[in-house]
Amino acid sequence: MTQQTRSGRMRKSAGVVAFAMATSLVLTACGGGSDAGPGDGKTVTILVIKHPLTKKMTDMTWVAELEKNADVTIKWEEVSADWDQKKNPMLAAGDVPDLIIGANAITDSDLATFGSLFEDLSDDLDALPNVKEMFDQVDGAQLLATSLDGKINSIPSYKRFWPQTVTHQYINQQWLDTLGLATPTTWDELFDVLVAFKEGDPNGNGQADEIAMDFAPLGTTGFGYFQPTALLGGTGMTISGGGGSGIILEDGTVENLFADERYKELVSFLNRCWEAGLISEEAFTQDYSTYQSVARGTGDEARVGFSWGWSGSDRFGPGVYEQYSAMASLPAEAGQSEDVSWSYDFENLTRNHVTMSAKAKNKDAVLRTINEFYSTDTSIQVLFGDIPTNVEKVSDTDFNVLPPADANLDPSTWKWTSSLADNGPIFIREDLNVELPSDLAEAVQDAVPLQPAFDGLDADKFVWPGLFIKMSSEDLSTIALNNTAIFGLAMPKFAQWITAGGVEEEWDSYVSQLDTLGVTANNEIHQKYYDEYIASK
Repeated sequence: MTQQTRSGRMRKSAGVVAFAMATSLVLTACGGGSDAGPGDGKTVTILVIKHPLTKKMTDMTWVAELEKNADVTIKWEEVSADWDQKKNPMLAAGDVPDLIIGANAITDSDLATFGSLFEDLSDDLDALPNVKEMFDQVDGAQLLATSLDGKINSIPSYKRFWPQTVTHQYINQQWLDTLGLATPTTWDELFDVLVAFKEGDPNGNGQADEIAMDFAPLGTTGFGYFQPTALLGGTGMTISGGGGSGIILEDGTVENLFADERYKELVSFLNRCWEAGLISEEAFTQDYSTYQSVARGTGDEARVGFSWGWSGSDRFGPGVYEQYSAMASLPAEAGQSEDVSWSYDFENLTRNHVTMSAKAKNKDAVLRTINEFYSTDTSIQVLFGDIPTNVEKVSDTDFNVLPPADANLDPSTWKWTSSLADNGPIFIREDLNVELPSDLAEAVQDAVPLQPAFDGLDADKFVWPGLFIKMSSEDLSTIALNNTAIFGLAMPKFAQWITAGGVEEEWDSYVSQLDTLGVTANNEIHQKYYDEYIASK
């Protein structure tokens, strides 16, 4: 099926989430299960990046089991935020622990610059049978782990159960019913519904306290989850990770959403919403915790009409989440020729979860530790928490994730409190039967209305495969330098144009500035690697 995009190009279609990190640094060190010291052949030092809510590593039952199974003693260094402030001096000094664990804690850019600090594991796979099994079973896993020169300096994680997208779209169904309104099916219909939410007192408290639309705080280095860039799917644009640095793919051609006419169309719509008082007045100043807490209302009284989140219960809380319905992607216009799309994310297979020092004194012990992380039982517990407190092990292949033992915590918070969760090295095998926690099962269900946006999508031509792209240090440096300038212009303009207008008048000049700042150069670099990636498939 072919279709015409707004910019006149022909497009062919064919068949958690995580918490926001705290801003303060929490750094602790603690010993493992014995007093054994370096040089005994069994001690392994691990620096782990963990959520601020997560308890100490030595308070997790699975840690002692890992030490026993791998026949090692672990000495932990725990970092809960401001990792870059510690990482950069550490890498510059060339002094890294035996293992560094955390989701993309050591990035591809770090590896391109400081690769000599880390062990090349490509010759050690026989000592890592669980990792080798993941490479054999999970499409793209070994490709993701392998650098341009064929080395394996880091190992990814595979979580298996996550839906195709992290960002789900919600509307207060109870408010619609109260006001006698139908679920909107276009941007214009959404606008009219939001006006009714603002003016019709749908929560019935007699106060004009309804927030028609709210979205997650914006950063300064591109877009992310739960932000209004999700609406770009209604124009037929497929973003990833909420938009990220702006790189998109249109029928095999790399472009940047910051310079795309459809992006201008979204900004104009959001400005219209802002001028009508439909967007939260705090949208551009609130932090993530405020964004979350406001949407949870008071008791059974909701405050927010339309928003984005990981799951209904995570976004709106136990008091009001049942008022909300998950929504499909909304076409920008009635009768448009473009098929809708959505944010296409890569959350099941994620990069760079564990790296090993090239100078590890107890190499065999370190390899045993890595391998044990990727075992069945350890991976389940790293992701969901201890057996039997968090997870019931029914058999070697059957597990039930239990409700929170703390009745005051929702399943998502309980998971992040109890274990490393998404930050850890994980391999969830395809032959396992797992009864999922309610929040993940809910997120999977909330993704169902969005599935039609993916069903006809030719991912090779319309989804930027950034997860699998490996670049040289020189190209990474060029892109990073250009992006600093691009973001310095584009991100403030996004907020300015929404709150004060002016996108139509300033657009041509803005696009010209973006080109001067390196958008076209960045596109050309990305295109080179994309072409190589497609040719190698």
